Amino acid sequence: MKSKTRIYLIRHGEIVGSDVLRYNGQADVPLPPKGFEQYHLLAERLRDVPASACYTSDLTRCVQGAEILCVGREIGFHSRKELRELSFGEWEGMAWTELAERFPEEWKNRMKSFVEFRAPGGENLLDLRDRVVPSLQDIVARHPGEEVFVVGHGGVNRIILLDAVGAPPSSMFRIEQDYGCMNIIDYYEDGNPVVKLLNG
Repeated sequence: MKSKTRIYLIRHGEIVGSDVLRYNGQADVPLPPKGFEQYHLLAERLRDVPASACYTSDLTRCVQGAEILCVGREIGFHSRKELRELSFGEWEGMAWTELAERFPEEWKNRMKSFVEFRAPGGENLLDLRDRVVPSLQDIVARHPGEEVFVVGHGGVNRIILLDAVGAPPSSMFRIEQDYGCMNIIDYYEDGNPVVKLLNG
């Protein structure tokens, strides 16, 4: 039987202000009680998983989840800046409606060419892929044959999932990532990953 590393890829819990469409990006927005509750439900679901490691974005909304997932386990968590959400630069924290009103041309460009477009001072999806995928590959290489938790963001997780199935970043919004969801990806030693669970 082929050896595999199983990654439990988790999106952080619900955040404060999630009822308004906005680009939070790398802003350190807090979790409301519901966000913590979602993490505790995940921890219960994963109770019997023999995870040997936990990695997380270094943003608070992910770190707090990693802390919850590691309770009662003989593992700590490793935070990685490379697993942060896409940076929206000067647009971070701004609602979509505000952006469309204040920057109508840039907003149109964002909608037309969302893969290559960068907000002022921010990243595009190719930049995100180029920092996230190598970090995930490094995690897999460090834990051959093991099971590992990775706590990330909506954009980060989509990029990892698209890479796993060989799809381009332009397919980003064909994948849903709900707050507090879990994905499972098996990375085999022959280099062919298999997505076992999506947005569960």
